[in-house]
Amino acid sequence: MKRQYDRKLVLEDGAQYYGYAFGDMTKESVCEIVFNTSMVGYQEIISDPSYTFQAVVMTYPIIGNYGIADDDFESRIPTIGGLIVREYNDSPSNFRYTKTLSEILEENHIPGIEGIDTRKLTRSIRDIGSRRGLITSTQTSLNRALEIIAKTPVPHNAVETVSCKKKWYSRTSNHKFNVVAIDCGIKLNIIRSLNARGCNVTVMPWNTQADEIDKIAPDGIFISNGPGDPQDVTPVIEMIKALRGKYPIFGICLGHQMISLAYGGDTYKLKFGHRGGNHPVKNLLNGKIEITSQNHSYAVDSKSLENTGLEITHINLLDNTVEGARCLKDRVFSVQYHPESAPGPQDSTYLFDRFIDLMEGKCNA
Repeated sequence: MKRQYDRKLVLEDGAQYYGYAFGDMTKESVCEIVFNTSMVGYQEIISDPSYTFQAVVMTYPIIGNYGIADDDFESRIPTIGGLIVREYNDSPSNFRYTKTLSEILEENHIPGIEGIDTRKLTRSIRDIGSRRGLITSTQTSLNRALEIIAKTPVPHNAVETVSCKKKWYSRTSNHKFNVVAIDCGIKLNIIRSLNARGCNVTVMPWNTQADEIDKIAPDGIFISNGPGDPQDVTPVIEMIKALRGKYPIFGICLGHQMISLAYGGDTYKLKFGHRGGNHPVKNLLNGKIEITSQNHSYAVDSKSLENTGLEITHINLLDNTVEGARCLKDRVFSVQYHPESAPGPQDSTYLFDRFIDLMEGKCNA
């Protein structure tokens, strides 16, 4: 006997997609609906704080088949708004798994929906753009669903929601450098990547003032990834303005956007964003092509960087958006993509080594 649909996704334009519940099977969630083209890494995706207030459509058709492993989380408490898949597998085959995907979603009150036509939904997002939607019961009428979406305000406190509330430390043996990492939704593999290169990391909240960082006198400052509109995160932008040129600064994703804003550049929202582990990026400094992992809704306006002191170092070969920038004089550089990406690709890990070189004084940027 065919299962009866028990959940549906309603988009703000009235489109409805019917499916079956997993994870938290009763929670309603209003989110921006985005898609991710990665073939693996759903655990890293659901635990990436950059997906706060977003529901992710996985384009790969089978999700959940290798379960959840304790060592692979990117944050301690997942904050993704929802997960939308074609087929959910609740019988993992993986000697490392400790829980199923549905179990971890349920524990963190995250709704999932499976069985919908994810290809159709992804094409809709690609052609029309990202929209807000509601994951709800099939018993919810269309008019009621649209009313819920319309009455739910668009959040502007995403970074504040996911950032740590007080500083914490991640130390390594025989360390060479002390790095302050500003937590706007930092992924744990970024901290692991810094630890692996001999850095003790002090992770500090998003609204940390410049004078608090000066008291620590770090060898370098890292500006993390995170969710939402970079123009909402004014404390970090002001901190970068105050400390640029004083310490080497490295930014990733949202960090890249905020560095550009601090130098007088501008950002804008993309039609449907970049999300997945297969984006080609050209390094303008050496001509090499890197396959990159990405997750962002906003991009830096290339024209706005003229006469700011920032030089564009990387571009996206799919749409020519800015993927990297630097200021040689101030020892500041940033990239839009994720060089620490887990489970991969690993083409861009050299950027952490560049940060080390800056702290050692071996190069400018």
